[in-house]
Amino acid sequence: MVAEVRDTIDQLNQRPDSTGRCLAAVDVFLADRTEENRAAAHTAFLAIPASQRRYALGDMDRKDWPLRVLVAGPGGRTYLPSDPPVSQEHYDRALAYFEERARRRTERDARVPADGPEASHAPAVQLYHSYPNTPVADPGHLGLRNDYPAPITVGEVVYPSVAHAYWALSVTQPEVSGAIAAADTAAAAREPAAATARREGWEHVRAAVMTSLLRAKYDQHPELAAILLATGDATMIYDDMNSAFWGDNAGRGRNWTGRLLELVRSELHMRRTGIPGL
Repeated sequence: MVAEVRDTIDQLNQRPDSTGRCLAAVDVFLADRTEENRAAAHTAFLAIPASQRRYALGDMDRKDWPLRVLVAGPGGRTYLPSDPPVSQEHYDRALAYFEERARRRTERDARVPADGPEASHAPAVQLYHSYPNTPVADPGHLGLRNDYPAPITVGEVVYPSVAHAYWALSVTQPEVSGAIAAADTAAAAREPAAATARREGWEHVRAAVMTSLLRAKYDQHPELAAILLATGDATMIYDDMNSAFWGDNAGRGRNWTGRLLELVRSELHMRRTGIPGL
């Protein structure tokens, strides 16, 4: 149990656990098959908690048979008393297993996913919490903030920013909605909204509302759409000190704004691509 707890601590700290250390030692032995390296791999194997050894290879058919035979060596004994001494034939089969395993791993690492890259090539874009009160000629990533003053028209109403529109739509009282739309800044728009109850079921529709508002922003402001498109395939990390739902907030939030910016960016790319029927 202590060994399992130690493994859990290693995993939580993103360090190799006993299984990872064992497989690394096996790789060293396979690259240089000396008895010294085999002994090191054998010691590392026995350091895996007994309850976890059968799962070290992630092979539910063979369990740990190839591993325990390999580290024991020809004529050696495995940790299981019921196992006979390792024969040369069994040892050769274990070697063949690891050689095939290495070949498959190499092929997997070199394979290009059919659906394209699984991770972004561009560095992540961090959209730090800020208070942009006036538009500027070249806002850069600041223009991607929801509180950046880029007026959008929703229905027959013009809102000074996405944030204004979001808060105005979150309430049902016309007078409060009007006060929010007329606020000088996004921060000022949030105040009357925060003092008023959200419309019923708002938590179930807010992501869809924000998606529509972001689409409106980048449809109505091509210069800001160009900034968004220029981020390539970067992960968008949005900070929002007022909301762990919308912001990443140093990894403690859900980063929904960042996710939706990536969605809208993908839609903009789709339009440029001109996929038929969409």
